Amino acid sequence: MGITAGGNGNGGGNGSGFGNSPFGRRRRMNGTISEMNVVPLVDVVLVLLIIFMLTAHVMEFGLEVEVPRVRTVRNTSEELPVVTLTKEGEVYLAEKPVNINQLVAAIKAKYPDQQGVYIRADKNVIWEPMANVISVLGDGKFAVRMVTQPIEDGPRRGR
Repeated sequence: MGITAGGNGNGGGNGSGFGNSPFGRRRRMNGTISEMNVVPLVDVVLVLLIIFMLTAHVMEFGLEVEVPRVRTVRNTSEELPVVTLTKEGEVYLAEKPVNINQLVAAIKAKYPDQQGVYIRADKNVIWEPMANVISVLGDGKFAVRMVTQPIEDGPRRGR
């Protein structure tokens, strides 16, 4: 019949065929050693996701300009260069600072075929820098359009 001293028919004591050698034990536990525990990985990914969700609304890119609110707003999908005027009177073209004296040349260099420009000015801007920008753009033969926000009505109640 050929049963050996180990009693399992493989000729060794631990069922691996290598007797009591360390190779037998290692082979038998090979399934659990090669598996990766993904629980810590999932925990880290979930924590990063929560951190991202909490901080995403705080990350606001661009210049901080609060445009005036008006009753009537015309929606447009026209792609025009944007000249931004901060409440301190600083002038930006495409969110990069520009000298008002080089504004027309910068627009024509960066946007050669454009005939119009959006002005996005803070509602608290002093009138003099605004008038200067409009005058310079008018001299450069650009159609000036103002960026505004609609006045939001109070919360609407359902019936």
